Amino acid sequence: MTTRNHKTSKNSRRSKDRVYIKKLSVFPFNCSSSPRLVTDLQSLQSSVKWQHLEHKVESLWNAYARIINDQALILSINSSFVDPLLQFETQLKIIESSFKAVFAIPSLEEVKEMGNGNDDEDLQELYQSILNIYEDTLLILVSKDFYKLQILKEMAVWMSRDESCLQERILVIISRVLIFAAKKVKESGKADAPCLGVLTAELCLLCLHTDRSITQPASLAMYHLLCIAKRQSEDLVHNTTAKYEQSGDRCLLSHCCDIQFLLDVLKEDKTEVARSIGHMLLPSMLTDFVWSLLMRLAMPDRGMAKEAANMLRLTLEHHAHKVTMVSKMVDLIYMKLCENSNHVMKHAMLQVITLLTRTSPKKVIFQLMDYPVPADNTLMLMWQAAGSETSMALPVLTTILLILRGKPGEMQESLADRRRFSIDATNMMPMAASQALCTLLPVPSYKKAVAQFFPQLLMALLFQIFYTCNMKLVMENKLFFARDALRVLLNCSRLQEVDTALNRKNFWDQISQVLFHHHGVYLIATTLAEHNFPQFPETLHYLYKLSVEGPRRSEDSVITVIFLTELLNKFFKDPFPEEFLALFRNWISDSNPTVSKLSLQKIASMAPVINQVGNVCSLLLSILDAFLSKDQTIIIRALLTLRRLLNKLDKVTYSSLCTQIASSYCPLMDHSDGGIRSMAIRHFGELVRDMSQYWWMLNDAVFRALVPLILFLEDTETRVTTACKHTLAICASELRWSASRLLLDQCYSFELVVLSICNNLFTSHGSYTVELLSDALRFLRNSKVYLRRASVILIGYLTTLGGHLLLRDDIEVILEGIDTVLDDEDSETRALASVTHKLLKDVAHKMTSSVIKQTSRRLFNFIYIKKLKPLYNYSSPNDVEKSPTEMKETRNA
Repeated sequence: MTTRNHKTSKNSRRSKDRVYIKKLSVFPFNCSSSPRLVTDLQSLQSSVKWQHLEHKVESLWNAYARIINDQALILSINSSFVDPLLQFETQLKIIESSFKAVFAIPSLEEVKEMGNGNDDEDLQELYQSILNIYEDTLLILVSKDFYKLQILKEMAVWMSRDESCLQERILVIISRVLIFAAKKVKESGKADAPCLGVLTAELCLLCLHTDRSITQPASLAMYHLLCIAKRQSEDLVHNTTAKYEQSGDRCLLSHCCDIQFLLDVLKEDKTEVARSIGHMLLPSMLTDFVWSLLMRLAMPDRGMAKEAANMLRLTLEHHAHKVTMVSKMVDLIYMKLCENSNHVMKHAMLQVITLLTRTSPKKVIFQLMDYPVPADNTLMLMWQAAGSETSMALPVLTTILLILRGKPGEMQESLADRRRFSIDATNMMPMAASQALCTLLPVPSYKKAVAQFFPQLLMALLFQIFYTCNMKLVMENKLFFARDALRVLLNCSRLQEVDTALNRKNFWDQISQVLFHHHGVYLIATTLAEHNFPQFPETLHYLYKLSVEGPRRSEDSVITVIFLTELLNKFFKDPFPEEFLALFRNWISDSNPTVSKLSLQKIASMAPVINQVGNVCSLLLSILDAFLSKDQTIIIRALLTLRRLLNKLDKVTYSSLCTQIASSYCPLMDHSDGGIRSMAIRHFGELVRDMSQYWWMLNDAVFRALVPLILFLEDTETRVTTACKHTLAICASELRWSASRLLLDQCYSFELVVLSICNNLFTSHGSYTVELLSDALRFLRNSKVYLRRASVILIGYLTTLGGHLLLRDDIEVILEGIDTVLDDEDSETRALASVTHKLLKDVAHKMTSSVIKQTSRRLFNFIYIKKLKPLYNYSSPNDVEKSPTEMKETRNA
């Protein structure tokens, strides 16, 4: 065939193609158009010399027959009532089969070689008919449903898998279908084509092909594809037009469809192409575009892989903020890098990590922390890539600090809480974050961010050291990442001297030990203070903020209190400023007993300057609130702290609070712990002695405490009985009672002490009788035998001496109480109760119903006060052995 004939045939084919495309744009496609197409093709068949071609072009005939049958089947399915998804899947399978058959036929040059000059035109017409039928099928499907542009994406994928395919012819078909689709979208204004992202990626790479015959149709297809995308994202384009105009950026779609221009832009200004793609595609489609390019980095063709990497970089530089599924992309990169990746691919993927970090630092960092600990070399490279984005240092450290709020090994209670952790239900991210800090903190670009976050990083790592010192994984594998990160932090913050000093104190070797940790916190705080670290102001501010807002866990409070206390001790003189003193006041009632005791201990140390404290009354009342704690060690610490402060407190302030303090001691006198009982009783006595000048203020408090002071003389613990004797002696001295000598050990007898106190009571303060009886009655149900015995004896003397002050109803109530111990399990208690019961009956018998007689009787008893002798002859285990002479002298006292 001559060159002229070849050109003529080629021009003729192009002319027919243009006519056919024009027809498609004028006449809408529908399922009913299929018979017309078949009729035309049959006419074409009759006009061709099939007898001559049948032997030479059997493959063409088979392809022609197959494409005819496939088209009929596809269109029949298209007009059926089959489920749309099932319909599409079925059609796609048939189209894929047709694709393999159509594009496996010989090339046009080979077809021409089959002819002998006379039948060239017929062979070319047959060849063109096969391609046109395939194209017609696609046009019909797309005209009915834009979703079926998905087929074009699949064609591009099939084409990339099979290099033997006629890429030029496939791209021509794809471009023609897209031209038709773009026109239809322009007319209808609607387009639903979710496949545009992947198809754009495939076409983008083909536009960068070295063969111009491929880049030309690919560029044309790309242009019209972006036209469709522009219509799809019309609202997005409208909102961002002003931004592009202001920056002077041009949009690829602002120019007419000039193929030469498209080729020039694609070759010379790929940045413009990347901007246009990112500008036009919706976020979901742009994500598909990036994902597809990411997958193509592993292509065997190094040249195309490099082009994919360049386009990926350019797109993310301008539109990374629109990309979704960032975490999945990071995970994909990790898996690809773990494989045997080449240098180009590794560099490109790490660059993607850097660019994604620029717009989505939180997603990238969270995903990088969601891998097994310790991190492998691949993960370390990805951390370095994330850290190389200098502008994101602050967001990256903020995200890491957020992760460090977690506790390693802590179980997640719900599935929602566990959604971030792919390993198991335990949270190991904080350990990964600590290891990541060892990599990120030394990066020069992080210097300013590290300085800004120094207090937060310091405290977060101290918390992490505390959390991990109990973890078996950490101790067995020596994964002391939090400790290592703390050292890196000090060295990156110009505190190398602090690191050296701590090393000399063997701090770094011992900090991971559980028993050393609290002391280690104290040690690092004092060492920082000794070196006057320049970050002190911001550290103090952060500690105050952390204390006011409240730590996340109670164990965090312990570290905060220790650290803050040591810094304040170094840089402030007692008393602390009111803002910090308020913190210690609040910490007294902290839920963590250690925090409460640390606070009380610090407050006790301020005793020498207690009178300089502004709101000292509030401070003392907070200590009294600690008396209500369920933790015995806190109560003991509160008692000691209060006593130490009262020893230095000025008398005016002391007197204003003495009643409240005395009332707070009273409940502790009956505490289950002997140490607390003895301390409360003794401190009550010290209070009475201190307030001797204000005795009148403590009258009521002393008589409220008198019953437990008497009854606990029978306590089985020597420290309690000693405290009772000490305090009763003070009270007796202030009341000017004659019971003091009886409290001495050499002549002590419980019954005689009770008798003496009751005699003195009715001589001076008989009006308290009813209250004392009420207090004594509640001890009748006590589980301790010695208290039941003592209360029975005390009730007996109180009613015998003060019976004239009681009403009949009072006697009945007391009798009911005594009746409960008449059957007591202790025989001696029963015997004592029987005596008291008889005494109560005698008092009740002497009562009269006449008001006048009752008043006369009371008056007579006030004038003639009788002194009783011992009624029980009770000898308690605590009584000393006395000779008959000593006993006689004692009773006559």
